[in-house]
Amino acid sequence: MDADVFIEPIGRLMNEFSKLPGVGGKTAQRYAYRIIDMSESEAKAFADAILAAKRKVRFCKVCGNFTEEEVCSVCRTRDKSIVCVVKEPKDVIALEKIREFRGVYHVLHGVLDPMNGKSPDDIRVGELLARIKEGGVKEVIMATDTDVTGEATAMYIANLLKPLGITVTRIARGVPIGSELEYADEVTLTRALLERKEM
Repeated sequence: MDADVFIEPIGRLMNEFSKLPGVGGKTAQRYAYRIIDMSESEAKAFADAILAAKRKVRFCKVCGNFTEEEVCSVCRTRDKSIVCVVKEPKDVIALEKIREFRGVYHVLHGVLDPMNGKSPDDIRVGELLARIKEGGVKEVIMATDTDVTGEATAMYIANLLKPLGITVTRIARGVPIGSELEYADEVTLTRALLERKEM
């Protein structure tokens, strides 16, 4: 981005915004101008919200989802016999919106992707196996994206879990092949969850 044609404070702001995923030069410029147009109290509230999120949000020590506490409310209150495995915390939000799932989650924080150096050691597969070995889990639902890496990750985990006597299911094909879970509509996600198939 050619931020050096702007005065330093605006160029610096644009440069920071452009580091966000999906934010190109034009969008970064719009965001920077919006910040400049804010009152000082609005800008302070915006900055405080960023800092508060950075300081307070952590990963749940059980499932890996975002929380403000050591263990999230889902892990504390829900049916631990069904574990839904997802790629990222944003996928938990997508599934929670449909209000159909009553189990708990396991967030991998990535998927297997040998081309980009992502092996089982780089995602939370070991933590999932540890949860299973503690006992009480009857079913694991693989709800990774339906693209190549998501499918490969689902198959890899299913192959690890089946010898342990765990039922492993996959969300149904209502989610289009190659799509990301967070962008699926609620009706499609509900159908995919309810019509899941054993792997």
